[in-house]
Amino acid sequence: MNECPHVAELPHPEPTPLSDTCPECLAVGSHPVQLRLCLQCGHVGCCDSSPYRHASAHSKEAGHPVLRSLEPGADWRWCTMDGSIV
Repeated sequence: MNECPHVAELPHPEPTPLSDTCPECLAVGSHPVQLRLCLQCGHVGCCDSSPYRHASAHSKEAGHPVLRSLEPGADWRWCTMDGSIV
């Protein structure tokens, strides 16, 4: 995996997830397809395959570019600014 410039800016250790599921999905009565963790602040949001794409929306609105999958067995990270796996 390549290191994008945003990875160096991430806090260490990574933040603890702020919730067990996507709170925005709960608020609107939707069900997240898969969950993503914001590696800047710990926000948990639904993936882009979910109807509302809350993780990507958070990334854009907060300026937090790197997300990690919260799915069991997955350990990849995605930079929403670079559009690449990091």
